[in-house]
Amino acid sequence: MKETVAIPYGNDVIPVSVRKDNLQGILYPNNVEKCDEVSTLKDAISNPINSKRFDQFISDARDILFIVNDATRPTPTAKIVDILYEQIRDKNVKFIIATGIHREPTREEYEYIFGRYYELFKDRIFSHDSRKDEDMVYLGDSRNGTQMWINKMAIEAHKIVIIGSVEPHYFGGYSGGRKSLLPGIASYSTIEQNHKLATSPGARVLALEGNPINEDMEDAIDAIGEKDLFCILTVVDREYKVCGATSGDIHGSFEIAVQKANEVFCVKIDSKADIVVTVVPRPLDIVLYQSQKGIYNGILALKEGGILILISACHEGTGPDTYVRMLSSCDSPKQVLEKIESEEYKLGYHQAAKIAEISLWAQIWAVTKIDDKTMESIFIRPFSNPQQAIDVAINEKGRGCKILFLMDGAFTVPILN
Repeated sequence: MKETVAIPYGNDVIPVSVRKDNLQGILYPNNVEKCDEVSTLKDAISNPINSKRFDQFISDARDILFIVNDATRPTPTAKIVDILYEQIRDKNVKFIIATGIHREPTREEYEYIFGRYYELFKDRIFSHDSRKDEDMVYLGDSRNGTQMWINKMAIEAHKIVIIGSVEPHYFGGYSGGRKSLLPGIASYSTIEQNHKLATSPGARVLALEGNPINEDMEDAIDAIGEKDLFCILTVVDREYKVCGATSGDIHGSFEIAVQKANEVFCVKIDSKADIVVTVVPRPLDIVLYQSQKGIYNGILALKEGGILILISACHEGTGPDTYVRMLSSCDSPKQVLEKIESEEYKLGYHQAAKIAEISLWAQIWAVTKIDDKTMESIFIRPFSNPQQAIDVAINEKGRGCKILFLMDGAFTVPILN
């Protein structure tokens, strides 16, 4: 008997078949109680944590800067703006896209972020460019020595509103909240210094205490001092619908959102598998740099010596190529790690290090739209379709092997019982 699993891939859904005695499980984010999205958002905004209500917060605002996510996050920005619109329509408002080191959104992505409000606000929407040093203001050094340069739009604004979503993050612990400032609207050099810390043992998924990445983010928030700031955070379910929301003080709202994110994204497993298929669908399938999040969550469920298969379209290629150049310049994963240790850090080396570390104890395979030669050069074995990769993996591991599907690999965190 065989089980059919529907794999999202770009705009398509590709069915694959697996013998039931090989199938260990199909993991999605946990089912949580459905709620009315608009009511949930309105209730959160009306009942802020350790803060004035939103209407009181903006009542004396000379100007308001909204910091919002780009299209690689499942944040329902347009729905939130819809709720706030009547209160802000006559205010002096601006929006900045917290791109970090990502590219500026396309027209289609701007419309995805803002919905019908893009045309209304497009002259007041700005995309952060981390490489424009003239746009940055120095806030001091973090406790880890990171020089914190932040976009001056945030420093010059009278009031700041952060709109974000909270999900597990493979080295920042969690996305959302403080992450909108750093790396969201930080300079390239600041992000580079911060991401260098991703190779430390404390920088891992679900970890905040003792995580130097998170410490930098918190220090950036503290560095803006008495700046008036209001945070609106969401948590989405497995269908990317709002299932929780908080607002108000950035620290208090973030802590509550983290609890809800754990409820959704931390999925328990009884044992690790010989083969893990980690699927990264839209919106994180733009480039491999983003899709690799599925690899780092997937290995949490993989046995030593196992095979991890990433399925993600990566229709714009690898993304920032620093990590690709590092990996492809070496003959072995061990050499990659030695070279990174001996060279001055460049942004992206943390990605190369993680791929190399995994490759020392497991195989990484992938189904993407990236050319085979590039994938092979970075120690990832390419396949043309999911069924082929799965069949070859089962044949290699033996008929009695167990295979586990992680259906939203970038966000789902397997937790071993």
